[in-house]
Amino acid sequence: MIYTAIDTFYVTEEQLHNSPSRKDGIDEETEMTLRLYGCELIQESGILLRLPQAVMATGQVLFHRFYCKKSFARFNVKKVAASCVWLASKLEESPRKAKYIFLVFHRMEYRRENRPIEYFDLHSKKYAELKMELNRTERHLLKEMGFICHVEHPHKFIPSYLETLGAPRELRQEAWNLANDSLRTTLCVRFKSEVVACGVVYAAARRFQLPLPENPPWWAIFGAEKTEIDEVCRVLAHLYSLPKAQYIPVCKDSDSFTLCSKAKESQSTIPKATPNGSNTPTQSGTPNTDAAGTKDVVKVALDLLKESGKGEDEVPSVPKEGDANEDVSGKAKVVHHRVDANGDKSKDKEGDKERSKTRERERGRESDRERDREKETERDRDKLRERSRHRSKDKGKDSGHSEKPRHHSSRDRGDYHSYSSSREKDRHRHHPYA
Repeated sequence: MIYTAIDTFYVTEEQLHNSPSRKDGIDEETEMTLRLYGCELIQESGILLRLPQAVMATGQVLFHRFYCKKSFARFNVKKVAASCVWLASKLEESPRKAKYIFLVFHRMEYRRENRPIEYFDLHSKKYAELKMELNRTERHLLKEMGFICHVEHPHKFIPSYLETLGAPRELRQEAWNLANDSLRTTLCVRFKSEVVACGVVYAAARRFQLPLPENPPWWAIFGAEKTEIDEVCRVLAHLYSLPKAQYIPVCKDSDSFTLCSKAKESQSTIPKATPNGSNTPTQSGTPNTDAAGTKDVVKVALDLLKESGKGEDEVPSVPKEGDANEDVSGKAKVVHHRVDANGDKSKDKEGDKERSKTRERERGRESDRERDREKETERDRDKLRERSRHRSKDKGKDSGHSEKPRHHSSRDRGDYHSYSSSREKDRHRHHPYA
């Protein structure tokens, strides 16, 4: 048997009945439904993120451990499930980025609520808030577990148990499936992984009607008891009798995980009501109906008309206070339009100046780069010339050394020919009739 001193997070059945969720007024059925819902989110998100099964199993165990110490009314199931996936992926050395986890949970939430999928902007304020919330929930997880996140799964004991019992391969696959389903229940926080493995093997053997040795009992060899095995089988049978889990809003926090709260945005865009009862916002540049205000506006209009080239004779006379204010408002509108046009022209001129400056800077940079390139090419050419000079000098030295032995060899050949001709002359002298 393999025992680890780190794997010590186990609770009794009495502690589960007196959980923090029960103290906040959540009944047993609702708590069970929310546990199933959170485990389904973890399993489905792990498949979409292409994570190994070990990551999903570790995430579900962390999920159950956290809600043994915290209430569903204070921590949202969706946010805790996402944090468990993120933490488990790092513990099992298969990390995923936070943005991928947000995208997956965003898609799952829309699909489960039968809503059309909307675009989730990763550069929005909502994304930054969710990332901060994910980090905060992860810190809560680590704090409640005392930073002891070691998890021991029953999957690693199943192959050795079945090999010892001599069970067929079909039984192994069935036991593996039951072990995956047992993670959705509280068996992982009530019993050790060896006991859960024995209960899973016993349930799989009962389904296949395969007899296992009972005299002596086979579970006693692996450190389990018959009552614990019966409890594991009972919990699994109750799990398969339940319908598909649905989300129940019991958390005081926002129920939505990634949906933007459109109500706040609409409230921020609604204009404030005026004292007259209308909802149109008051503009800061509208002309007032007071006498002083009308005089100022008319003076500005007259100045603009003088600048445009009109004479003083063509300038209309200033209306009195008792006249209608329609002409004044029309002139004020003309003034504002002209001011806006002048402002736009000045902005365009400034933009053109900035663009020309940036273009000149870019041209200067390009010219500097070309100069640097020319300098580098000249340096390379100088290096090649120096190398060619050294090579020519080396060749000259080698040719000088090689010519001397050739000269000596020609002299030797001349000596040899002279020696042979003298021998022939001597032979003719001694043999005149030859």
